[in-house]
This record gives sequence, structure tokens and C-alpha cells, in this order.
Amino acid sequence: MLNISHLTITTLKGRVLLKDFSFTLNQGEKIALIGEEGNGKSTLLKILAGEDVSDYVEVQGEVHTRDRVAYLPQHIDRKDEELDVRSFIEKDDTDIRKLYSLLNEIGIDRSILDGRKMRDLSGGERVKASLARVLYEEPDILLLDEPSNDIDLQTMIWLEDFISSASQGIIFISHDETLLRNCAEGILHLEQLKRKQEARITFSGEGYDSYFKNRLHWIDRNNQISKKEHSRFRKQLERYRQIYQKVEYRQRTISRGDPHGGQLLKKKMHSLKSQGRKMDEKEKELTKKFEPEEAIAIRFEEVRMPPSKMILDLHLDELRIDDLLLSENIDLYMEGKDRICIIGENGSGKTTLLKKIHEELKDREDITLGYMSQDYREVFDYDKTPIDILYDACDDLTKARNMLGSLKFTGEEMTHSIGELSEGQKCKVLLAQLILRKCDVLLLDEPSRNLSPLSNPELRRILQEFKGAILSVSHDRLFIDEVSTKIYELTKDGLKLIDG
Repeated sequence: MLNISHLTITTLKGRVLLKDFSFTLNQGEKIALIGEEGNGKSTLLKILAGEDVSDYVEVQGEVHTRDRVAYLPQHIDRKDEELDVRSFIEKDDTDIRKLYSLLNEIGIDRSILDGRKMRDLSGGERVKASLARVLYEEPDILLLDEPSNDIDLQTMIWLEDFISSASQGIIFISHDETLLRNCAEGILHLEQLKRKQEARITFSGEGYDSYFKNRLHWIDRNNQISKKEHSRFRKQLERYRQIYQKVEYRQRTISRGDPHGGQLLKKKMHSLKSQGRKMDEKEKELTKKFEPEEAIAIRFEEVRMPPSKMILDLHLDELRIDDLLLSENIDLYMEGKDRICIIGENGSGKTTLLKKIHEELKDREDITLGYMSQDYREVFDYDKTPIDILYDACDDLTKARNMLGSLKFTGEEMTHSIGELSEGQKCKVLLAQLILRKCDVLLLDEPSRNLSPLSNPELRRILQEFKGAILSVSHDRLFIDEVSTKIYELTKDGLKLIDG
């Protein structure tokens, strides 16, 4: 059992992320923590895990547990990247047979332990290795920050089965809507309302789809009630003002020869002022209109790409990382109308292939290429601000500000360095950059991995409307289904077209 008592989290710049929050996680409960980018989800999980966050937030309240708590961070520490995989996972008293059984269950070949460094693993392999280290300890409570990032479809299905059947209490963050639908028994929803001036957290003991269906119904009903109450109040207020103005006028114009009438008017005015104070109190009690935190509201500007234009005609005899052969005999042809998605097991070389395609296309003058890397350091100067980056893309400061506003950035966040932003906010800035540059060919490596469940449907929508060519790598089942028209699996023998 994990008890949270009156927890308040405030950034060092004074923004409240969480206010007076109390909650109990019981044995076996599976709770999804959701919310827009930058709302404090990862920070909350770190606090629950006992991590030190004093360098960027202040914390009030208490977290109690007598159980063993294991925490899977979104990224491994820099120092851990230099460890070999065996040293990263194993401890001095590790039961090798138990460890090998766990690796097999997760879907990791035990050869990963022999000489490979953590920094040399693919993103998905790192997640698997981190899961193995966490799960080996057999914790009572699991705190998982984006465990679905980068893992392949086979491991995603294993992860869903694990979360659903685990005896531990689990709080997990994920942007994968299918995982949320299949695993969440309850929802903790962090929001920043009124342009991030008001923190709100909602708990619902129901599944993901039910929560959002009931939430939309509640918002609609609440706002209808608010509209009716405010309409009635405005009519009452208008009648009150008319009476007040009449009495006030009569007081100014009454003859001094009518002291009795003046006294009556004085009493009437006194009564009206008392009534006015009651009206002020009544206004405070009216049902407030609820304006939820909105998802991104952007779209690609119209681009013109001839459907039959040849974008890519690639042949690779071999795909390698140093001495490691990943695949061979890779052929890929792409035209202007194509929406291609590449899937495959972790470590199969999907990101490496996309980087090679980027090198192949980046100097083409007849297309405007946009590239979304998994590692934002490859495409961003982390010392620059979002305003700097978008101004460089369009040479229009007003347009850059308006774009960031549509992505729900506050004025303060627009001038943060990119390195200070959450991964989801970095993704939004990169997406905005692709739009403002009017790219007509997009290379996207896991584009949905850092966006919230509220923003991902909007990402899929704008990519469905995009008139250029898209080549993506993804494990997001909804993204693959709704955006892609051709799906290839990268295997050791090359790219295999998946029919249906």
C-alpha cells in the first residue's frame, strides 16, 4: 500500500503542479497517470519513488509505504550508459537461472549480457534491460514512467499482459492509448487550467475509455447547467439594477418638502444595497463553466506533392552498426502519395535505416525534408528557446508565438531553453518546426511516443490530412492503423511488405 497525504508540488518559479493531493494505491491496483506535456507526471512519479527533485520543485505533504517500491525512469542515467548490460542488470547475489528466465519472459536474448554496452542498445532494448533490472527485485509496488516507449509490438503485448496480471500495485505513465485501454483500472488525470494558473487532479476508478466518455458527458452537463444559471442570474441582476436606478433617481429628485417620502426611499435603498451584497454572494455560488485543458490545435499548411513523384529508390546490400550486421538486401521505393510505416523487433535497425534514408534525401533540392529523430539532441540546439527555433524556421516572430500558443505554451515556456522542457514539449516544438518549414516529405521516428493521449489523436488527424509523403517508424498501433497505408517489417533478410 502506498499512501499520499496532502501532497503539493510547486516549481521554483511558483507554478503549482499539484495541490493538496491525497490518494492510496492498494495491492494489485493498476492506475494510469495521464496529462498534457509539462504537467508534472514524471515529477510526481519521482517523488513517490523517493527521488530527489529539490533542484526544480518544492514539495509539501507526505508519502508513506512499508512495501518495496521499484521505479522505472523514462531515461537511464548517463553514468549507466557506460556500463555493460550485465553490470547494469546483475547484482553480486543475482540468481542467474532466475535472471535468464526473466530475460526470456521479457523477450531478451541472453547474448545481450555478453560485452554490449548500455549506450549501444536500441531504445527498446534499453527499456527491456531496465525492466529486467526492476522486475528481478520482485517489488510490491511498481512506478513505471513510459515503459511502452520504444518497445516493439511483441514486447508491448507482453507488457500489457504483465501489467494486467501483476500482483503488484502499479502506477504507470503511458502515451499509448491501446495500452491505457487494455490495462488501466483507474485514471489519475493531471491538468493545468486557466493558462496553467490552476492545477487540477482528478481520480476515477474506471477504465480509460469510460473515464473520457463520462468526462465529456460531465463537462457538457456541467456547462449546460452553468449556462442556465448564469442566464437566470443575468436577468435577476438586470431587474435589480433597474429598480436600483429608479430608487436612486427618485432620491435625487424628491422634494425636500416630502421628508416622509425621503425616509421611505432611504429605507428602500438600504434594503437594495443589502440585496446587492446577497447577489454578489450568489454569483460566487453559480456553477462555473469548466474549460478543460485542450490538446494541440495545429495543422500542416497546404503542400503540393505530385502523387507519382519518386521520393526514394533505395537498395542496401547490408545494414550495419559497426561490426554488427542488422539486415541485408533492403529495397524500398517511395512515391509522393505514400504513407509508409516500418515496424520490427527492437534492435532490428529501424532507426539506423531511417538515419541512412535521411542522409540519402537531405540534400535533395526538389523536396523539403522534415526529420523527427527519437533523440531530439540530433535536431535541436538545447541552449536555444522554442521562440528561437521557430523564428529560424519561418522568419516571423508573431507567427512563431502564435504557433507556440496553439501548442499550449505559456509565455514563460516560450523563452525556456529547449533542454528545460519535457520530452513532449520538445516533440511539439519539433512538430511546429516541420509545419513552419512547409515540409512535403516527413521522416518520423516514433512521432507519437512523447505526446499525451489527448494530443496523439490530433497528431494522427493532422498527418491524415497532410498532402505530402510520410515514412515513419512506429510501434503505436493506433498510429499505424490510422496514418499508414503501407507497412513493412524490417527483418534480418530485408523489408517485408505486410499485407493487411
